[in-house]
Amino acid sequence: MGQEKKLAPSVKLAASRLLEGVRVIEFGSFLAGPMMTRIFADFGAEVIKLETPKRGDENRNFGKKAGGASYSWFLQARNKKSVTCNLHHLKGQELARRLASLSHIVVENFRPGRMASWGLGYQELRNLNPRLVMVHVAGFGQNGPYHQRTGFGSVAEAMGGVRYLTGEPGRPSVRTGFALGDTLAALYGSFGAISALRHAERTGEGQEIDVAITEAVISVLDDIILEFSALGLVRQPRGPNLGGGVPSNTYECADGRSVVIGAHSDSIYRRLMGVLGKPELADDPRYSTNAQRVKHRDEVDGVVAAWTRQHDCATVVAKLNENGIPSGPIYTSADIVKDPHYRERQAVTDVWIPEVERELTMQGIVPKFSATPGSIRWTGPKLGADNDEIYRGLLDLNDSQMAELGAEGVI
Repeated sequence: MGQEKKLAPSVKLAASRLLEGVRVIEFGSFLAGPMMTRIFADFGAEVIKLETPKRGDENRNFGKKAGGASYSWFLQARNKKSVTCNLHHLKGQELARRLASLSHIVVENFRPGRMASWGLGYQELRNLNPRLVMVHVAGFGQNGPYHQRTGFGSVAEAMGGVRYLTGEPGRPSVRTGFALGDTLAALYGSFGAISALRHAERTGEGQEIDVAITEAVISVLDDIILEFSALGLVRQPRGPNLGGGVPSNTYECADGRSVVIGAHSDSIYRRLMGVLGKPELADDPRYSTNAQRVKHRDEVDGVVAAWTRQHDCATVVAKLNENGIPSGPIYTSADIVKDPHYRERQAVTDVWIPEVERELTMQGIVPKFSATPGSIRWTGPKLGADNDEIYRGLLDLNDSQMAELGAEGVI
């Protein structure tokens, strides 16, 4: 069967799934690349993940495990297909080229130059498929003095500026608690790929997309680069407070839980003082504007903290929300899973996982589409679960070819 019959149409807005008909090939492991392709898969794209024979993606064994695979694997590989392919073998490289020639998007997160060394660089693949979109994800991008450095997301967060800002003043920086850099790179990469796919549909021309995890982090640092450029100011860690807005901080409640309150708008601050029974502090010229409150941060925070310490967290949040004052408790994973709002909106949802023979709760799909919503159809597949479907059905390999590739350690 020829390529024209097998290269399905691209994005079809009327399809039951938004990205139905889009085929994505995923190379690499850990974490930005697989997170990006998870977004595609959630919205119906056919994501074919290439894994090393026998061992598979390292994420299968990273962290806590159940039923022979990690919880991270169940999440990041959901809705994907798994085929084994030894990219160090010439025949494995040829299989990868054939798959790329029949696809719309290729995502890779190897060290720059690795794909080209296997004959899988963009120019080689574009010669086979001019409409191909190829997304590269690396710590420092595909060029520049640092491009050959090994760059995990943690290093990108450090050199992208976010680690310096995270933590308490005068104390060592801390991790944000999850893979922030990889997540940001995945979001930028997915936007870039879909945008480039739209361009390819209009022009017939594919292109490369270069996502540096460091730059994804730098891009979300709001105005701190401008502050330095214009004023020579280097923003310092602030702990839980907003810095330029007061009151906006974390406050402890009588039951030991903490609540975040954001009342730095002058009108909201006035309402807050009413709830606290301190209306005179709304008119006091020392506190009536945010600019003045910033000068008296400790005094204002002290008043708010004294009130929250008199009530349990639920009471504090209820009273503030009744009066239109932004507030919320600091949630753990247990709180998120039990919250009725998140349950109703399926921000978290229960999914059957065959390996553990029961439902487990995982994150739902973001964003919500009214006409073409995403769906979780299965969790991370077993290694090579889709070899037959892809190699026999898509590449037309026969029994003899499959047996030969298996015996040679190619698949």
